Amino acid sequence: MRAKARLYPKEAARLLRERPGVREAVTGATLHFERNRLRAYGEIDAEAWRDRAKAVKDHLLSHLDHYLELAERRLRENGVKVHWAETPEEAHRVLREVVARHGVRRAVKAKSMLTEELGINPLLESLGVEVLETDLGEYLIQLLGEPPSHIVGPAIHLSLAEIQRLFHARFGTPLDAPPEALAQVARKVLREAFLTAELGISGANFLVAETGTLALMENEGNIRLSTSLPRVHVALVGLEKLLPRFQDLALFLPLTARAATGQRLATFVSLIQGPAAPGEEGPEEVHVVLVDNGRTALLQDPEAWEVLRCLRCGACLNACPVYRQTGGHPYGYVYSGPIGAVLDPGLLGLEEAYPLPYASTLCGACQEACPVRIPIPKLLLTWRQRAVAEGLSPAWEKGAMAAFAKVMASPALYRLFSRGLRGLPLPQGLLPLLRAWSEGRGPLTPSPRPFHQIWPELKEERHGG
Repeated sequence: MRAKARLYPKEAARLLRERPGVREAVTGATLHFERNRLRAYGEIDAEAWRDRAKAVKDHLLSHLDHYLELAERRLRENGVKVHWAETPEEAHRVLREVVARHGVRRAVKAKSMLTEELGINPLLESLGVEVLETDLGEYLIQLLGEPPSHIVGPAIHLSLAEIQRLFHARFGTPLDAPPEALAQVARKVLREAFLTAELGISGANFLVAETGTLALMENEGNIRLSTSLPRVHVALVGLEKLLPRFQDLALFLPLTARAATGQRLATFVSLIQGPAAPGEEGPEEVHVVLVDNGRTALLQDPEAWEVLRCLRCGACLNACPVYRQTGGHPYGYVYSGPIGAVLDPGLLGLEEAYPLPYASTLCGACQEACPVRIPIPKLLLTWRQRAVAEGLSPAWEKGAMAAFAKVMASPALYRLFSRGLRGLPLPQGLLPLLRAWSEGRGPLTPSPRPFHQIWPELKEERHGG
């Protein structure tokens, strides 16, 4: 996917100006998810669960080479064809070979952020393969030609009226058709696709190294159909998605569901061991593509590696007051919200994504929601510090901070400027440097007297009292 993360400030402003309804739709959906998460966390010893999950992921990442070799060995023992892809191009090569060997003309696809990251849909379309997203939210945005707006709810930015207009234009449904009728139309289209597709594509929530088991969570049943009906199943798996032991699923499956949607467990959990044995139903071939695409470089970064604990649950997006204003599209890349702000600079390079770490109030809500305790506020500050050190901040900002530092380091200059500014009218938006801060706040009203004049009087009152 071509990233536009550098354009975040302009794209966020444009979306708020041109599509004001997005704020209401995203805020309503994320607050609903957040309430569900808080309730679900309240049913368990959430702190202990999160501590355990963090420890398991830290152990995995500290011994990733061992578990990758073990996973490859177990997958091959299960009859799975294993491929390694350091770059998107190498993942594309695997799919080209599968398409050519099996004469694939139609593919069904389960929701997967990694396939968005790798640009799988455009690749297959260039090969003459019809690709259908089978998650209902993904199917909606595919019809619109849009990328996902949220990790778990890709279409949460759409209102019911927008979806009704879309289906009216595409399928001739009434403009006031209820959601159930719209879902029936999508189901009819997708059921036919499941039955005729030669290739099913998925990601994986987890890959268990001990047993070579792919674990996939869903609520619609589309993943189960996508991975079992076509002759060939290809799963694209990020290196960080491994778990050491099969018993770890007993923690991670319910914890991820609680964090993502507030459910005790996803409606469907598929555990895939390999291709169908003789006499069984299922795919004839299963391929697992283990994808790096910048992950090992992040793992070697002593200040940023913790982002690789991410479960892609979306809890930090639901908790974030900044994300709620626009949804995910202005972030300009697959991963948006707080996790995107700390993951994208590592995957894309800081120069391509440096505005994203500034898209935060540093309130800490993301860290409180994260099921694996990723220290997102600390990572945001890390990327901000690097952006300044690499000279990526705007020229006016660097000049302003240099002038500010000079004034603050000189008592004479400080008193001169403070005396000059005091009493001047400072209407909202007057100073370009303050405009972003002043929007949404009342007018600035400086104190009529400086603090250094007031302080002796306060000391005298205190001692006198």
